[in-house]
Amino acid sequence: MSELYDNPLIARYASDEMSRLWGPQRKFSTWRQLWIALAEAEMELGLGVTGEQIAELKAHVDDIDFANAAKHEKRLRHDVMAHVHAYGDVCPKAKAIIHLGATSCYVTDNTDLLLIREGLTLVRNRLATVIDRLATFAEETRNLACLGFTHFQPAQPTTLGKRTCLWIFDLVQDLEEVEFRIAGLKARGVKGTTGTQASFLELFHGDHEKVRQLDELVSRKMGFDAAYSVTGQTYSRKIDAQAIASLSGISQSAHKIATDLRLLQHLKEVEEPFEAEQIGSSAMPYKRNPMRAERICGLARFVMSLEQSAASTLATQWLERTLDDSANRRLTLPQAFLATDALLILLQNVASGFVVYPQVIARHLRAELPFMASENIMMAAVEKGGDRQALHERIRQHSQAAALVVKQHGGENDLLERLKKDEAFAGVDFNEALKAEKFVGRAPQQVDEFLKETVEPIRRKYADVLTHDAHVKV
Repeated sequence: MSELYDNPLIARYASDEMSRLWGPQRKFSTWRQLWIALAEAEMELGLGVTGEQIAELKAHVDDIDFANAAKHEKRLRHDVMAHVHAYGDVCPKAKAIIHLGATSCYVTDNTDLLLIREGLTLVRNRLATVIDRLATFAEETRNLACLGFTHFQPAQPTTLGKRTCLWIFDLVQDLEEVEFRIAGLKARGVKGTTGTQASFLELFHGDHEKVRQLDELVSRKMGFDAAYSVTGQTYSRKIDAQAIASLSGISQSAHKIATDLRLLQHLKEVEEPFEAEQIGSSAMPYKRNPMRAERICGLARFVMSLEQSAASTLATQWLERTLDDSANRRLTLPQAFLATDALLILLQNVASGFVVYPQVIARHLRAELPFMASENIMMAAVEKGGDRQALHERIRQHSQAAALVVKQHGGENDLLERLKKDEAFAGVDFNEALKAEKFVGRAPQQVDEFLKETVEPIRRKYADVLTHDAHVKV
């Protein structure tokens, strides 16, 4: 066990895949790939870069001597130049042309854009899988009538499947947002120290067309269709703010779902999975706490808080750039992705193993249904020849008396018994009037329509990435 702080996002929560994406090996290997792309493009456009130099660079993309780079950085106090020197140490023939014409943000910003794109892609795939898992649960519970709640007070019944569709709807909006952000991402390209490309114009002796071609060539070599048309020293931090905002949106949806589950678990209607040897409380052995849902909420709040940090960074970038973004972005970008990845893993795990208690759901529904069925009962009595206004008054009196039994004496709701004994309601078929399906409206049909029209296209689109794997580390 190390004496140093260990980031729980990596040790406890996020996937190895997302952790590797934001790790040092991937970051600095990408820097080297960008230096190769720049050298290749410069050679193709006629600068004095040789194939031998490029071959040497390609031979040392991944064998990074981090200890040597750290020694250089301690001396130079500059991380990019430290890695330029470390790369040059193992590529002596190419040392002179590494980073030719570029500024630090050429490697740092283009790398961040690549990582953001891949990170959003990983998040998108996990999000599609969560939608798929929740949709399966919605299908299974489309007809399961349950008490609806507004203000967390009993309201008109719905079905558990319809409630699940409300959760899915929010996630579908999040998926569309992430897809939009991925599609809109471009490279920073090669723009120089203040975005004017002055250094490259000098290298190409004033040939504007070759500088433009260099920008396009490097962007394509790194897998982008195009570069942003204008930048300062950095690409606009608006891009970061938008990416983190999309992660915050996912977190908002996940927090709502997890909070609903915590409420339902309190009601003993629906629970998250609970493993055979899992301990709910160190002091209370009987407890089954919704720890996964609570963890989702905790991680979600963290991601939501990072949205403000990204917004502030964008707002405070002076003119062509300031460096106060650097330390902040080293924290917010990776951790926003790691935490979102973690909460989606948890949400998939929960959605794949909901534990439902239909008898408890039915009991809660029965306790409130007499009040909600009172109008149906009244109309049935009117059909038998009763006076609507007189019947209304009788139901009002019986309802208040029944509520008094429940609230002040802790008894059961006996409204039905009271109405059955009242001669004014003789002949009313109470069993028919109290069928749960009469009170859920089109909820089952709405589930079918939503899944067919909205979810099925997502399932088809992401069929090759949907996975049942949702490994929760702890």
